[in-house]
Amino acid sequence: MNLQDFEIQYREAMAETLNELQTAVLLLAQVQHKISTIGSSVQSLSECVEEFIADQKAE
Repeated sequence: MNLQDFEIQYREAMAETLNELQTAVLLLAQVQHKISTIGSSVQSLSECVEEFIADQKAE
């Protein structure tokens, strides 16, 4: 392998690795958003259940 071939192979490997890193970062952002959405849903559900329990105790 000569220097030019090595350079081409290096650049291709770096480009592929950087693309994979970018994909991972985008997926992480999606996961963070999903976790936040699920957290809000759990909080809302918890509030509804607490309200229902309080109403049942009041009757």
